[in-house]
Amino acid sequence: MIAIAIDDEPLALDVIKSHAAKVSFIDLKETFTNAFKAIAYLQQQKVDLIFLDVKMPDISGIDFLSSISNPPMVIFTTAYSEHAVKSFELDAVDYLLKPFSLPRFLKACNKAYELYRLRKQPNEPEDTWIFIKDGFEQIKIQLAEILFIEAAGNYTKIFLMENKSVSTRATVGEMLMLLPAKKFIRTHRAYIVARDKITRFDRNQVIIGDKEIPIGVTYANCLKEM
Repeated sequence: MIAIAIDDEPLALDVIKSHAAKVSFIDLKETFTNAFKAIAYLQQQKVDLIFLDVKMPDISGIDFLSSISNPPMVIFTTAYSEHAVKSFELDAVDYLLKPFSLPRFLKACNKAYELYRLRKQPNEPEDTWIFIKDGFEQIKIQLAEILFIEAAGNYTKIFLMENKSVSTRATVGEMLMLLPAKKFIRTHRAYIVARDKITRFDRNQVIIGDKEIPIGVTYANCLKEM
């Protein structure tokens, strides 16, 4: 996986460099003490994973991530625990509290790698289906049959055509990693919709059939895409 690290403390970046060098599937291409230089880099280069500090002088890691359209996976690295809930609302892969050990760093990287592999799964020539884990079974779902996906407590529910549905333990964020971006778009922290199933929308909601799906403030950029 191609990765970059962003932290205003050079010593913190040195730790990430040292740890990443020991993880065979992480290719740490660049490190940045300036978040805005990192934004410019992301506009030009493909990145799979960002190690991102939360508290930085010019822009917080939370605001940085919120400003990116279709961001790569993110592992937050910080000395502060109070932003953990917000980070997971933004679908961060993990939240590392400084100082973190190599085993803890490796655990976070392994989580990212599993999501990376899931994300690559649909990029087969046909790009028409995915497998979803439901209990002990793997269920094959045709992408063309998906209407929308909704968070439902400890589960995520996939609504299909002909009034069918499938539930999975995967989070909405993990589902987004699994689905091709050209066919699906996230409109709310609890919803993903199939682009070709949208019948109409306004600034506040998307309509699929008779279902009204909200557009969250954080995901307002989806209007531009639609």
